[in-house]
Amino acid sequence: MRAVVQRVREARVEVDGKIVGQIGAGIFVLLGIAKPDTTAQADYLLEKIVQLRIFPDAQEKMNLSLLDTNGELLVVSQFTLYGDCRRGRRPSFDDAAPPEKALELYRYFVDQAKRRIFRVETGIFQASMNVYSVNQGPVTLILDAPVSV
Repeated sequence: MRAVVQRVREARVEVDGKIVGQIGAGIFVLLGIAKPDTTAQADYLLEKIVQLRIFPDAQEKMNLSLLDTNGELLVVSQFTLYGDCRRGRRPSFDDAAPPEKALELYRYFVDQAKRRIFRVETGIFQASMNVYSVNQGPVTLILDAPVSV
């Protein structure tokens, strides 16, 4: 499982011109799910994300987590994070989980997040979305869950 994590001032997702998910200050996550992933990878990645110390404290040092700041979370499924571009010009998505499995783990990740975070918003799985975010910092990190957790 792979996540692109951005500290944002605000972020939103639109489908067909309508806002389907929107947050204020917090973390925007693009979440990719691979074929071998399980709930163990989802649990690991969620715990890592909510405890990342990427928010400034009173001295402007990155010492606070999403939990410390009561920040919000926007999660968007993104199978293209497993696009392999090493050969040719067209990405191969062979490592991405099939849609049924990806949806199951995406829902699991979001459900677990809702147990930890005050406000969790999402995009719409497999929809064509427009994503808007104001990256604060900018702070952008790429996280990978180990194959075996």
